[in-house]
Amino acid sequence: MLVLVIEDETDLAATVEYNLRAAGYQTRVAHTGRDGLAAATATPVPDLVVLDLMLPDTSGVEICRRLREQDATRHVPVIMCTAKGEEIDRVVGFEVGADDYVVKPFSVRELTLRVGALLRRSHRAEDEPAIVRFGRLRIDRDAHRSWVDDVEVALTALEFRLLFTFMSRRGRVQSRDALLSDVWGIEADVTTRTVDTHVKRLREKLGEAGAYIETLRGVGYRFRDNPDEAG
Repeated sequence: MLVLVIEDETDLAATVEYNLRAAGYQTRVAHTGRDGLAAATATPVPDLVVLDLMLPDTSGVEICRRLREQDATRHVPVIMCTAKGEEIDRVVGFEVGADDYVVKPFSVRELTLRVGALLRRSHRAEDEPAIVRFGRLRIDRDAHRSWVDDVEVALTALEFRLLFTFMSRRGRVQSRDALLSDVWGIEADVTTRTVDTHVKRLREKLGEAGAYIETLRGVGYRFRDNPDEAG
């Protein structure tokens, strides 16, 4: 597995690189946003990106946005690293497609564990179907693409993972805590309100098919067991 580290603090980048290599990962390092984008699209494309939010030439938010706009890197998991710890900063990071968020100063050991956990979550288990259909919805897990009535719907990596989790567990109640654990990762430092925000946005993107996701007050959410239940 190849991990790209985009970090302008050279000492920290070297420490992160050393620990990732010690854990068995291949690494690639860039110290600016421009070099980071070039490194992200170089062959082979990295399996995961560790991205600093505060870079000298452009923000990590903009880098993440550009990664999500390019076909080659659209579905590469991203862990944002930053000194900013306010919830609004984490939410913005997730909004542009980050998969996890680590606040400086952080334990390099913790970061390495998060890298491993995110890589495991991002790879499909062999017994999971690549194509899942439900009523007007169709998703391709391997290609990270989704359609409603054969019209493609553009989802962020996190929104796609949320939708796949719902569809693969249809008919079963999903608490907000369970979704935080399984979609964001147990280590993600976000609140249950973030779940509500993402579910709302996912419903909006799905249009009428968003009615497949049912809210259970005081409990969580449930993806309907039968598409006809949504009327």
